[in-house]
Amino acid sequence: MQELTLSAKMGMMRHMAKWTAVDIPDQTGRTFVVTGANSGLGLETARRLAEHGARVIMTARDPEKGRAAAAGLPGEVKVRTLDLADLDSVARFAAGVERADVLVNNAGVMMTPRGTTAQGFELQFGTNHLGHFALTALLYPVLREGSAPRVVTVSSSLHRRGRIDFDDLGATGSYSPARAYAQSKFANVLFGLELDRRLRASGSPVVSTLAHPGYAATNLQTSGPTGIINLGGRIGNLLLAQHVSKGALNQLYAATAPDVEGGSFYGPDGIAESRGHPKLVRPVRSATDPNTARRLWETSEKLTGIPFPV
Repeated sequence: MQELTLSAKMGMMRHMAKWTAVDIPDQTGRTFVVTGANSGLGLETARRLAEHGARVIMTARDPEKGRAAAAGLPGEVKVRTLDLADLDSVARFAAGVERADVLVNNAGVMMTPRGTTAQGFELQFGTNHLGHFALTALLYPVLREGSAPRVVTVSSSLHRRGRIDFDDLGATGSYSPARAYAQSKFANVLFGLELDRRLRASGSPVVSTLAHPGYAATNLQTSGPTGIINLGGRIGNLLLAQHVSKGALNQLYAATAPDVEGGSFYGPDGIAESRGHPKLVRPVRSATDPNTARRLWETSEKLTGIPFPV
């Protein structure tokens, strides 16, 4: 993100202090692709965008669940099948998208037992990072022709615990669901910031920005984890988490606010960035290392077999 003056930062913070979905600008005529939109943060994001005039392409692994979720939404909403754990599914989906102004890379899995994607990648890294890397690369030519185009990559505050184990991306050694999740969210930040660097260098009109929801009560905490982690997620959702409508504000801000700049990162303004209204936040320092980001980018192109056209 370009360095802002102190006065500019203070002005932006005042402007964002109590930003809510009511403040979303009119999105009439714009098309948004929201991954994982049949529940949780993705569904809330799709709902608010549709309420403000956007055309929304909701993606879901299960089209029946997607259609059921879309049935209660206003405006022009389409449901398309997309399984980010299968690069063939990603390619089929992308081939059918003729127009998109904003891509919200929202979908993900969290702290799952050891598993693999259709192509044999560790499930969390393969779904949360490689699937979205491939999707963004394949949709980039369409996005580049869009109106004020953006890519919003949704990470997590847990990215701060992450690192990329380039020697064992498949987690073939010891496997920790929490460590694998943190790695995938760390990869999201590395990707979003590296995408920003490359977009700026190429003079592209596309803006790459990032968001995280803080601690929001969704089924992510309970649909993936098992055992004690699952129980902890259920208790945390009841006692500690903010409502999904608040958690989604950060990605909605990143996707729609007119003052968003490339390389910016938005999260809640409360204690430990766990709840509250959107504000500019800083990623963990190690996630800003361009050398690590470049290595991850090149590794991702090799693993997916998809050269990124920027």
